[in-house]
Amino acid sequence: MIVEAPYVAEHRLAGQFVILKIDERGERIPLPVADADPMSGTITLFYQVTGTTTMKLSALQEGDMLKEIAGPLGNPTEIKKFGTTVCIGGGIGIAPLYPISQALKKKGNRVITIIGVRDESLLILEDKLATSSDELIVCTEDGSRGQSGLVTDVLLEIIRREKVKYAIAIGPVPMMKAVSEMTRPMNIHTLINLNAILVDGTNICAGCRVTVNNQTKFTCIDGPEFDGHKVDFDSLTSRPRTHSPEEKESGQNHQCRLFEAIDHDE
Repeated sequence: MIVEAPYVAEHRLAGQFVILKIDERGERIPLPVADADPMSGTITLFYQVTGTTTMKLSALQEGDMLKEIAGPLGNPTEIKKFGTTVCIGGGIGIAPLYPISQALKKKGNRVITIIGVRDESLLILEDKLATSSDELIVCTEDGSRGQSGLVTDVLLEIIRREKVKYAIAIGPVPMMKAVSEMTRPMNIHTLINLNAILVDGTNICAGCRVTVNNQTKFTCIDGPEFDGHKVDFDSLTSRPRTHSPEEKESGQNHQCRLFEAIDHDE
């Protein structure tokens, strides 16, 4: 989805995100900024249709309006000259990987990008990532495109063949955990991105808390990126499923009773 948001387009940096709201009663959802065009004042957002809000997003047409969009939010990715860097994206996590790989390559790093999905129909930004990377490796779990297998299989091959200095992984929590455990013995500086567990995005709800190095951090203001070797993945793994029952109920045309009370008062 391409959205007109001039301020975000001009000021966003790699790794940052926006919070959008479709209508007056819609929930706030975080989405990474995959691309931006300051000249036209637009940003590019990717999302996967998984619940009520994303279903409503997919129904919007050209010229429709969003109620609100706030950003850029979060701390930008640390970009400097590391050497050989590996960017790993899984599923919708591929979207924020594009501006990060762009920035890392512009800084003079050798950028190897690995993207993995269940099947080729879920691949996004393949052409753009090819231009922002020195090497792009595509893998699918069903073998329908590129290498057959997981991104960690490819990462292991790369670590064995050359000296990797820096890695960043964005995608499902199990994938980010596996990457972090793989790079730990080699002491490869590894970042993970936790924008998927954001709720409010402004440190009001505390719903995005995560334990890092035995300390409580908040993804919205301390992240969204953290040292993968210091994140408590055991507590993090259960977080995405916390509100699954409520999301299912919402998808079945549930109407919050609070809104009924507001309507009555009006």
